[in-house]
Amino acid sequence: MPGTITVGLDGTDHALAAADWAAHEAVRGGLDLRLVYAWVWRPTDTAYVGDRAAEERVLRTMLSEAESRVTAAHPTLSVSSELVVEDPVPALVAEAARAEMLVLGSRGYGTLTGYLIGSVSLQVLRQTARPVVMVRGAEQDAPAQQSAGEVVVGVQDASEAAGPVLDFAFAAAAERGTPLRAVYAWSIPTVLLWSPGSMWLAEQEGGLEPLHRQILADALAPWREKYPEVDVVEHVEAGSAAEVLLSHSSPDGLLVVGRRTHEAGLRRLGAVTHAALHHARCAVAVVPHA
Repeated sequence: MPGTITVGLDGTDHALAAADWAAHEAVRGGLDLRLVYAWVWRPTDTAYVGDRAAEERVLRTMLSEAESRVTAAHPTLSVSSELVVEDPVPALVAEAARAEMLVLGSRGYGTLTGYLIGSVSLQVLRQTARPVVMVRGAEQDAPAQQSAGEVVVGVQDASEAAGPVLDFAFAAAAERGTPLRAVYAWSIPTVLLWSPGSMWLAEQEGGLEPLHRQILADALAPWREKYPEVDVVEHVEAGSAAEVLLSHSSPDGLLVVGRRTHEAGLRRLGAVTHAALHHARCAVAVVPHA
C-alpha cells in the first residue's frame, strides 16, 4: 500500500503552490496525495457576512477545485480531499503523523511584514514528529512544471542524532536522481582566537578545515553506503551556518534542515532552520531529530 503526502490548504495561492509541489513529489515517489483543510466555524472571525453552512460550501468548493487542479496535471495520481472540522494546529499535527510528509505553503521572506510563515505553520513545525516541507508560493497562477534541482542538506550536527535528516536528504536525492550537496559550516573557536599558541598548533596539524572535512565525511559515510547511487558533493566552509547554507539553495531545489525534538519553544527550530524557512528560495524540508 503506497504512502501518502498530505497538503494543508488554507485558501491561499501559497497553499495551491504547495499542492502543485506535493503532486509532483507524489508522482515521482509513487505515493498518494491527500488535500486537507482544517477549519472551525467562528462567526466573529469571518471577513464577510455569511453563516456556517455558506462558509462550509465555499471551503468544500475550494477543496474540489484544488483536487481538480492537481488531477488535471497528473491524471494517474490518486488524490483525495477532506474538510477536517477541527482547529488547524492539532488537525495538521495528526495528519502529519499519518503521512510520509506534510506539505504547507509559505509566503517566504518579507522585510515589512516580518515572519511570514504564519503562526499555524510554526506551531505545527514545532510539534510534529514527522517531516514538514514548506513551499514558496508560485508567482504564476497555473501549475508550473517542476524540475528536480539539487538537494542540499545542512549538516549542523555530525552525531548519530542527525541520522533522520541525512536519511531524508539522501532518499530525496535518490528519488529525484539528482546530486546531494552536504553543507557543513564551521567557525574558529573563540578560545583559539585568544590563544596564538593554540592557533599555531592547529596550523602545524594542517589547519582546522581538514578536521571539519573529516567530521562531515564521517557523518555521511553510513548514508553513502546505504544510498550508493547518490552523487554526493561535500562542501565545508568557514562562516555563518545560515548564510553558507542559504548561498547554496536554488529555486528548483530542495533544502533539508533539522530541528531538535527535545528543545522548548522557539529553540526547537534553531537559528539556522528559522533562517532557512524565511529566506530560502526553494522548498524547505524540516526533519525532526533527537
